[in-house]
Amino acid sequence: MTSLLITILVCTLFLALAVFWLGWNFVKRFNSSSKGSELGIEIGRISEVAREGQVGLETRLKALTESSESFRSSINERLQAQEIKLNKTLEEGLHTSTKKTLETMSKLESRLAVIDKAQENIVELSGQMVGLQEILSNKQARGAFGEIQLYDLVRQVLPPSAFKDQAQLSNGKRPDCLLVLPNPPGPIAIDAKFPLESYHLLRSATSDSDRSSAARTFRDAIKVHIKDIAQKYIVPGETAEAALMFLPSEAVYAELHANAPEAVEASYRARVFIVSPTTLWATLNTVRAILKDVQMQEQAGLIQKEVGSLISDMGRLDDRVSKLQKHFDLAVRDVSEIRTSADKVIRRGERIESVEIEEVIEPSSTLGGPKKN
Repeated sequence: MTSLLITILVCTLFLALAVFWLGWNFVKRFNSSSKGSELGIEIGRISEVAREGQVGLETRLKALTESSESFRSSINERLQAQEIKLNKTLEEGLHTSTKKTLETMSKLESRLAVIDKAQENIVELSGQMVGLQEILSNKQARGAFGEIQLYDLVRQVLPPSAFKDQAQLSNGKRPDCLLVLPNPPGPIAIDAKFPLESYHLLRSATSDSDRSSAARTFRDAIKVHIKDIAQKYIVPGETAEAALMFLPSEAVYAELHANAPEAVEASYRARVFIVSPTTLWATLNTVRAILKDVQMQEQAGLIQKEVGSLISDMGRLDDRVSKLQKHFDLAVRDVSEIRTSADKVIRRGERIESVEIEEVIEPSSTLGGPKKN
């Protein structure tokens, strides 16, 4: 459209210049000529040139109009094609974007569900931790907690016949658990102790003096527990010469061996061995191996006894087979003798038969009868 307007302006300017030039020539000639005929001729020529210019201008304007219409149609077609292409591209992009958005929303929804589940687990775990803290703050509940953990470990490793809960000893004491083992070593008592207060004092101490005092308190509490277990649960002639003190906390066990070696040495002297959940697990597996070995020895004795009985039975069977063999040999000999007698009887019968035939034939030949060929 811009080029069309420029063309129209150029044509109009050209026409104006042509008219101006013709008018200027006309004035010039009118001034220099005195003849009226020449003026008419010039006017005619000017009119002719104006008509030709007008016709040419109309023709050019018509051509320009047709060209502009064609150009406008082409532009419209291109714009429509570009619009269709742009709409298609936008539609595809929108579809792809919508699909990706839906996928992202789906993943986000699944992750939010996982987060909600994790949050529920965290809330539940927080409640359990609060309950555990309440249990550990109460001595009786803490003792029950240690016993439950002890029973759980023992039940996971040993068969029911290998331990007893709260079994009463001859002195009237009842350990938390009694491992039933053959002599030696005999039954081993396990008691669950948890000196949590002294451990918390040791962990919360800030100054050196407080730490030293808390360590001494912690060490003394362990020694008191060791002494009680040795006096109550080691009964000569009834239990093993040692007992176990179960600490249901790996942290307390590590702190004991790291900062209270005197208490550990005292436990060795009193033959009260301190175990944690991990070391108790290993100890129980050793006990299970011992029980299995004892059972195998018992089974081996039973097998040896049965093998001895089997050898005796085989000896008696051999004697009976020998006697039967003798009977078979005698029977064979009797059968052989019977066979010999039967052969003799058969041969005698054959001889008797031949003798009888000869006696029958001889009289016939004497009387002149037919002779046998």
